[in-house]
Amino acid sequence: MAKFRDFIGAFLVAAVIAHFSMAPPVRAEGIKAVASIAPVHSLLAAVMEGAGWPRLLVAGGSSPHAYALKPSAAWALAEAQVVFWVGPGLERFLVKPLSALPRRVMAVELATAEGVKTRRFRDAGGTDPHVWLDPRNAAAMTRIMVIVLANADPANAALYRRNGAALLARLGELEAKISQTLEPVTGVSYLTFHDAFGYFEDRFGLRSAGAVAVAAARPPGAKRISALRRLIRTGKIPCVFTEPEFEPALARTLIEGTKARIGILDPLGAGLTPGPGLYADLMRGLARSLKRCLKGGP
Repeated sequence: MAKFRDFIGAFLVAAVIAHFSMAPPVRAEGIKAVASIAPVHSLLAAVMEGAGWPRLLVAGGSSPHAYALKPSAAWALAEAQVVFWVGPGLERFLVKPLSALPRRVMAVELATAEGVKTRRFRDAGGTDPHVWLDPRNAAAMTRIMVIVLANADPANAALYRRNGAALLARLGELEAKISQTLEPVTGVSYLTFHDAFGYFEDRFGLRSAGAVAVAAARPPGAKRISALRRLIRTGKIPCVFTEPEFEPALARTLIEGTKARIGILDPLGAGLTPGPGLYADLMRGLARSLKRCLKGGP
């Protein structure tokens, strides 16, 4: 099924490119940029503010792990001058469509960009693609965006640099405020649904006891569930966190008969309005959810 979705995505992009090759040339107004997911789009929108608005591919509560490219998204890719994505570890649906784009379109893989630090999944192996959840990685991504946009659109280069500098200052302030928010709960253990928050946990010194599922697409077996229930019954795990895209029934099963609570962590900003402010809102939301559930307060 995944291969079929990739084929359809590549076919759509190729069809759109063929259309544009036959159409009369149209003068573009401003740079046309595309971002794969909402956190990346937020950083890009902040850098581009005053010069244009980037297109977001995966909006709302959709997961990039299971996303299928829509015709409207294929049009956006074909029209783009630059595409920012995390990489094939997260947006596999983009691998073939991006390879079908003409050379004039620059695709920037942020997970491998200069200054972005990566980690490995604890249990599943492989590189964790959720790089944006470390604000210092977000800063490195911002620097890359400024360089790429300034080179692609020299007329607005000074604006991109000013916006980038302002965003970097805000990211530094954001990191300091989140550290302060989480300081009371850094020694408290908890479980997440899957190992998506390691960058956030490492940056802010949090103490995750592990993930319920080894991989997001592979639910835990009976043996794993039994072991987790035993762990929760010890009273050392006050919270089990799920995510907006996953049904919380499993979390309820795990905590049944215990004093543990259920919290929600959203790594993508599913319920937030896309735009320059989404990234900070997303990160502050993670901090608030963790503190509220781990402390047991309102």
